[in-house]
Amino acid sequence: MYNKMKTGALAFVCAALVLCAGCSAAENSSSAEATPSPTAAPTATAEPTAEPTAEPTAEPTEAPEAFTPATYEVASLKGPTTMGMVKLMQDAENGETANTYNVTMYGTADEITAGIANKTIDIANVPCNLASVLYNKTEGGIKLLDINTLGVLYVVETGESIQSVEDLKGKTIYSTGKGTTPEFALNYILRENGIDPETDVTIEWKSEHSECVASLAATENAIAMLPQPFVTTAQTQNENLRVALDMTEEWEKLASESGSDATLITGVVVARKDFVEQNPQLVSVFLSLYEKSVTYANEEVEGAAKLIGEYDIVPEAVAQKALPECNITFIAGDEMQAKLSAYLQTLMDQNPKAVGGQLPADDFYYLG
Repeated sequence: MYNKMKTGALAFVCAALVLCAGCSAAENSSSAEATPSPTAAPTATAEPTAEPTAEPTAEPTEAPEAFTPATYEVASLKGPTTMGMVKLMQDAENGETANTYNVTMYGTADEITAGIANKTIDIANVPCNLASVLYNKTEGGIKLLDINTLGVLYVVETGESIQSVEDLKGKTIYSTGKGTTPEFALNYILRENGIDPETDVTIEWKSEHSECVASLAATENAIAMLPQPFVTTAQTQNENLRVALDMTEEWEKLASESGSDATLITGVVVARKDFVEQNPQLVSVFLSLYEKSVTYANEEVEGAAKLIGEYDIVPEAVAQKALPECNITFIAGDEMQAKLSAYLQTLMDQNPKAVGGQLPADDFYYLG
């Protein structure tokens, strides 16, 4: 009896276990059917998570390709414009810039004009008005990047005869820069003071500043119009040479009287339009490096003067004295456009030929 009861109990337990197992299986089966949606969702979520991770990784890989180091040709004239560039020149020479900038100093602006025309020059420091002339000659093929030099012109003499602009009447003046900023600035100041540059004075145009310095040394009571640093160079060779007129001050007097806010501007940086359009990132990097170089020239005079001497622009001792008077600057963007358009308008008003016949359109100005 006991054994029968035991056997029956065991059978009942086994049946219960089988039933439970069946129920559990059913639950699992039901759960499995209900689970696919939640389970699939995490799987679907995992795929988008992988995509964002892949995209950021790909972008940095492409950036260096868009900025492949290369060599670019930069033209300049001996003087303040190149003096402001010496730190950039040194850094490029030492391999401390991403790109290489071959800076070549030319004796005349005409040589630079030819290089821009035949596309052997990418970027150039040129006299301010020449930038406008080039823009018109190339039918808009030039972009103005920044202003790098303000007024640096001075009338110097070995005597005491020149106390005002009016005293230049009847005199012989040695100068460089025919067809560029010095000529047009001098003519404007003379005319506005009642002196005809064609008949009332004799202007002997020289091809290089050193020729003017030599004429000052060889001629008694000679008068010349020179930019810095060549004023200082001449003074080291002739202790009797004095600055008679600051042409920037004379310009500003006339501007004030006429209600104009035009500033005398000597030098600017330009680049070929096709070069700028093909290399926008490079232009941005170059301007950043150039601005730092200008800051260095103005704030680290001793170090900059040493580099200026090493690059044979002017002797180190001359550079150290002249740098504070060179008006080396970096003006870009909207301020550049405002200042330069006012200056070019002044030149246009006195002689359209000075700016190439007409003022440049707005696309002349590179605004970043």
